[in-house]
Amino acid sequence: MNEFEWRRQLRELRQPQSPQHDLWARIDTALDAAALDESTPAHNTRAPSRRHSWLLMAASLAAVVLLAGGLAWRLHQTTLARPTAVAALSWKPADPRLAGAAVELGAAQIELKQAMQQAPDSAALQRLLNLTEQQQSRLRQFEHQAG
Repeated sequence: MNEFEWRRQLRELRQPQSPQHDLWARIDTALDAAALDESTPAHNTRAPSRRHSWLLMAASLAAVVLLAGGLAWRLHQTTLARPTAVAALSWKPADPRLAGAAVELGAAQIELKQAMQQAPDSAALQRLLNLTEQQQSRLRQFEHQAG
């Protein structure tokens, strides 16, 4: 077979073809059979869907409870940390040179305490926190001496 014959066969494929048998009769028969199958009651057809809806509702309720619990826990953690933050930032020396240092030390102390909540066994964080508290007490002594 050469190229010219292939092209002729391809052109013949573009011509409209009529089906060898009527397709609508089969489609109608299939639709009628499907309608009959749906009208006959099957055993336990509602139980799986009802069970599925109960499981879906239970899972949704569990997700809502977990979300609410997580939000409440987070709110509780932030309210516990807030008094510490307010106490650390409440001391403000009258001397503006000392006031800036007091703010920086207070912020550092708050950040170190938050880091200690995440890693309570960290010796390095504990040393830094102790050093920050010592610097804060020295700053208070400077304020007292400056009078």
